[in-house]
Amino acid sequence: MRMQIRTALLIAGLALGTATSLPAQLKPAQTWNLPQGTTVKDSGPRTYRFVVDYNTVNPKGEVVFRQRLSGDYTRGLPSGEVMWKNVSQANAAGAAAPFATPQKRDFMEGFHYRNDIADTMAPDFFKGFPPAAVMERNLVWDTGMIEMFGQNYFDHLKLNEPYQVISNQDVNIPDVGTFKNHNVVLQWIGRSQRNGRECALITYQAFFNPVNLATGGMTLIGRSDYWGEIWVSLETKQIEYGTLYESVVGDMKLPGQDTSQALNIFRSGTLQPVDAK
Repeated sequence: MRMQIRTALLIAGLALGTATSLPAQLKPAQTWNLPQGTTVKDSGPRTYRFVVDYNTVNPKGEVVFRQRLSGDYTRGLPSGEVMWKNVSQANAAGAAAPFATPQKRDFMEGFHYRNDIADTMAPDFFKGFPPAAVMERNLVWDTGMIEMFGQNYFDHLKLNEPYQVISNQDVNIPDVGTFKNHNVVLQWIGRSQRNGRECALITYQAFFNPVNLATGGMTLIGRSDYWGEIWVSLETKQIEYGTLYESVVGDMKLPGQDTSQALNIFRSGTLQPVDAK
């Protein structure tokens, strides 16, 4: 019995000693705050690799077709411009077949613009793109969205408190259709590290967003749910890593068809610097 008491006291003493010797820099979470009034620090061009997989799924949940879009996105260019290079698409049948040889998207090689997501909604912004190049347009919109969500709201985010940034926003997508952001919510959920940098980890989510597309003779009436995580450097506000997930379900009608068919596409993407450690 005495041995048990001594053992219990020893364990308790070790636990107390560990607790009282924690590094001073480990502050309680409730004292954390994001830097206020700061801007993104670009010390020069920085290139990211953005890869997005599209999975077409049948009503049984079986993957019947896969597409992979990838490209190099460079920011920090003069006059606040960004640029795309090495954009390609690769296809694969079923869930396990290897991707075919990627096909270059030459119309995006060197495509550059000012880093303003609102400008990308202008009617003539994608004038050099083929009408059916919706996934390529998504590369532009997705990177703009990740940067906007990760960099523009430090002054509003409080730890573990959801923050609504968009509510019932109708978006007209030139030559493609319409999209309604029903309710977009950000949440700063803690600190983490990426690429050797201390980061804020921010989540975003938007569910039950109506979609109405009509392009290249194809029509789609459905719904989008999307979400993801963003690692943002506390020092520079540069994006150190970002994820994207989206599920689109609806009724699609292909060119020449009189009846619609059920569509379910799930896509996932990662955005990370090519110099990531």
